[in-house]
Amino acid sequence: MSQELLAIIEQLEREKGIKKEVLLAAVESALLSAAKKVIDVKPDEELRVTIDPANGKIRAFRNEEEITSMDFGRIAASTARQVIIQKIREAEKDVIFTEFQGKVGEIVSGTVYRLDKGNIIIDLLGKTEGILLKREQSAHEEFKQGQRIRAYIAEVKKENKGAQIILSRAHPNFVKKLFELEVPEIYEGIVEIKAISRQPGERTKIAVNSKNDKVDSVGACVGMRGNRVRNIVNELQGEKIDIIRYNEDIREYIKAALSPAKVAEIRLDKEHTKAEVIVENDQLSLAIGKHGQNVRLASRIIGWELDIRTKETAAKEKEEKEAAAEEEVQAAKPEEPKEEKKKAKKKAKKKEEASLSDLKGVGEKTLELFKKAGIKSIDEIIKAGPEALSGIKGIGEKKAAKIVEDAKKLKG
Repeated sequence: MSQELLAIIEQLEREKGIKKEVLLAAVESALLSAAKKVIDVKPDEELRVTIDPANGKIRAFRNEEEITSMDFGRIAASTARQVIIQKIREAEKDVIFTEFQGKVGEIVSGTVYRLDKGNIIIDLLGKTEGILLKREQSAHEEFKQGQRIRAYIAEVKKENKGAQIILSRAHPNFVKKLFELEVPEIYEGIVEIKAISRQPGERTKIAVNSKNDKVDSVGACVGMRGNRVRNIVNELQGEKIDIIRYNEDIREYIKAALSPAKVAEIRLDKEHTKAEVIVENDQLSLAIGKHGQNVRLASRIIGWELDIRTKETAAKEKEEKEAAAEEEVQAAKPEEPKEEKKKAKKKAKKKEEASLSDLKGVGEKTLELFKKAGIKSIDEIIKAGPEALSGIKGIGEKKAAKIVEDAKKLKG
């Protein structure tokens, strides 16, 4: 039995990758448990069982005295067999746990074994199983039993039943690892992935930078005729990918991150890592993206809060802020004497009430000419000036100059 047992242990070491020392220790422990059942051991006595790793000979000792009356072959064959099998299974679990724990952060291939309430159980090349939880899947992906699948090893847990391998296809690093596999320049460290943000199944933005001036970072990721990025898009079943050129100039980086939208102006608040981004009207929806997707992903990849505004909205808000600031200044000034206040109010009222018909020499005909030209107020007359007024048919240069002069006097 000794030689046979040793042969089995050595075979398991070769086939399962479990160290011989681990298996011998497990067998010794099992034999010791079995021996205690047939040997009367007093409380002050120590019982020990050893296996010679060279020849497999089993020996038992009570304190320092060897016991020669035991049939270990019979005990090993009957009592200890199940315990040995259990220990071997535990050792196998440890081997699998250690192997896959060392692969956390890598991509692994397997086959869909079964579907379980939205979760996918994956056979990892016959070694063990991994679980792709529903929350770690893209909402637009579908897999069938027996289908080949790749996933990112997000976590490995040690449980009683063995290693639990948590897989993901929704993790941003899944896309990052796909680029490392597809783009040699990234794998070799020539092109560096600086940041990545992702909405699984919808869109990913990935910022890249080249450490070699002769290598175009974006071009390397796209590949000849777009074949490299196309392979990744196919793996992700159609997810859009924006490859962004990283830039230390935060303004240029923001512009690239908001692509394909075009940016007109950027106002930075470096203290609070916020930026107000000004765009033309026709670029607003493109900059924000469907359900805010484009600006949200751009904000994540840069690490700044981005506030998108049109030129008109930004100008209006600026005017409102300036008006509010002016009100605060006026409120802070000392109150004027009552008489002066009345005069100022009267003057202001006069200015407000003044109309085009109050201008000297302006009759119904001239008022009609103003109306056709789009001029509706005294302020617009002053703003237009003599040169523009003289351009209106029916108003000469002298009359235009006189009207503007009267308008200015009327306004005070």
